[in-house]
Amino acid sequence: MSTSDSDQPRKQLLHLVFGGELKSLEGVDFRNLDELDIVGIYPSYAEAYKAWKAAAQHTVDNAHMRYFIVHLHRLLDPDAAPIPGSSKAP
Repeated sequence: MSTSDSDQPRKQLLHLVFGGELKSLEGVDFRNLDELDIVGIYPSYAEAYKAWKAAAQHTVDNAHMRYFIVHLHRLLDPDAAPIPGSSKAP
């Protein structure tokens, strides 16, 4: 009996989406760490991207507000090979 790729469980690739108001447009220092917006943790880059995009669009009128996607799976397993197509982060 052969097994196809679709029969294999997908590897969980955790991504954190968060944001906050920056001190300056030139850096990534947050104005107030107590006010960071933790949007959530998602099992794939695609789902994290959707959440990132929604949060970023919600705050489009504030130029200092920025949202980020953190590849938690890379922090949890730094020796793992990169996932094709997931290196493009907003």
